[in-house]
Amino acid sequence: GGGAAAAAAAPISSPPHSGDGGARFIRPHLRALAPYTPIEPFEVLSARLGRDPADIVKLDANENPYGPPPEVAAALGAMPFPHIYPDPETRALRAILAAQLGVPAPQVLVGCGADELIDLLMRAVLDPGEAIVDSPPTFTMYAFDAAVNGARVITVPRKPGFALDVPGITDAVTAGGAKVVFITSPNNPDGSLVPEADLLALLALPALVVLDEAYIEFADPAIAASRAAWVLAHDNLVVLRTFSKSAGLAGLRVGYGAFPAGLAELLWRAKQPYNVSVAAETAALAALSNPVYLKTVRDALVAERGRLAAGLARVEWLEPFPSSANFILARVGGGRDAAGVR
Repeated sequence: GGGAAAAAAAPISSPPHSGDGGARFIRPHLRALAPYTPIEPFEVLSARLGRDPADIVKLDANENPYGPPPEVAAALGAMPFPHIYPDPETRALRAILAAQLGVPAPQVLVGCGADELIDLLMRAVLDPGEAIVDSPPTFTMYAFDAAVNGARVITVPRKPGFALDVPGITDAVTAGGAKVVFITSPNNPDGSLVPEADLLALLALPALVVLDEAYIEFADPAIAASRAAWVLAHDNLVVLRTFSKSAGLAGLRVGYGAFPAGLAELLWRAKQPYNVSVAAETAALAALSNPVYLKTVRDALVAERGRLAAGLARVEWLEPFPSSANFILARVGGGRDAAGVR
């Protein structure tokens, strides 16, 4: 007892404070990381402008202004087990997605948005210092996640008209040693499609090709069908999709992807076990239960895209680019500043 009392009475020495607020514990490459700049939340924007959210038409995040089918709200309100952990394999949702994609269910993974799957791929595939190919202008999460994971980014800018520089990407892989190539079709921010010949040329390279099809529902299916089923024939292809755009579930964060069998098997081991919430899977299943609504909204957005593109083309100092997505990029001319026009 005496020894215990003596130990209790001994003063506890504290290490000196460095004055950095604990930043010294962060991995060195993350200390210099530039933060991702997200879109301003709707409620924050509304408060700043002093306007009711219902009075604001928000165009800066490519969201679906019509929202999800009415079945989603009803299903969320009737969730019987929100206090129970979700199915770690999202089996009900994956069964439907597998049938739609033409891919066996074990080769379909669901994530907390496609963003989670992008990060999971990098964590599982890239050792620190290995490289990805990024082809800007495009979705900025590829370069951001690479930085978070200590990977290098080999930048191969798109050509005039936003076409991929296939020879440049080839050189980045064969000479630069890039391990993963990220491409987006339709591309964000211009809405252009990746031609089949370009995709096949990239798949011939000794690299993993990640095809992000977040906006594929808005493309003409006669010229731009999803390539998800291609993962059955190409073991270096991953195809990512999302419920954020066409299904209007951006706030609930549901993304999914088709993966080659061997890659999928190992990714199952590495993903967070309860990464998709009960609410997210419930909402996605409810959205899929009303395909008529999804098609009606999709067709309305495509029609509005055409109307808006025609109107923008009539402005003499604007040049809208053809888009297969739910947004339009326009070049600002006439001596005007694009940021000022925005």
